[in-house]
Amino acid sequence: MVIHWINTVSSWFIPFFLLAVFLHGSYKKIPLYDTFIEGAREGFTLAVRLIPYVVGIYVAVSLFENSGAMDILLYPFRPALTFLGVPEEVIPLMVVRPLSGPAALGITAGLIEKFGPDSYIGRLASVIDGSTDTTLYILAVYFASVGVKNPRYSLPVGLTSDFSGFIAALLICQMVFA
Repeated sequence: MVIHWINTVSSWFIPFFLLAVFLHGSYKKIPLYDTFIEGAREGFTLAVRLIPYVVGIYVAVSLFENSGAMDILLYPFRPALTFLGVPEEVIPLMVVRPLSGPAALGITAGLIEKFGPDSYIGRLASVIDGSTDTTLYILAVYFASVGVKNPRYSLPVGLTSDFSGFIAALLICQMVFA
């Protein structure tokens, strides 16, 4: 009974929300269609401005992964990370996650497919993916969209946040799943 009620409410929520927006706009005498067209135009313009940044990020991540540079970069850190309990298979995810969400999601999906969703590696990869963000992507795309030229402390703070997310994910997964 409760599940049926929740399904009904959730399927009608968006139509009622749109109706409320329409009624509110009509009450305030806002030209709804013109406002919609203006917003769509701005969104399209923003998307066109962001395309070079998005393409640049994807090309850089792809080159980094496919050239073998990631393996070379990670080689000196593997013994220390393994000593700390980080499975070797998860290390590429820790490097790629700040660069690209889709690439990190692809690595996570590959780890889950290979080791299973209930394995320690699958769970750790999922928690890392959910506990960190795509810092460099955000800096490139979102700052470019609003014209920020000097991000100042954003990069160190974002990467520190990602590092904290990695450590928290590792500790929590070791306590809960190991």
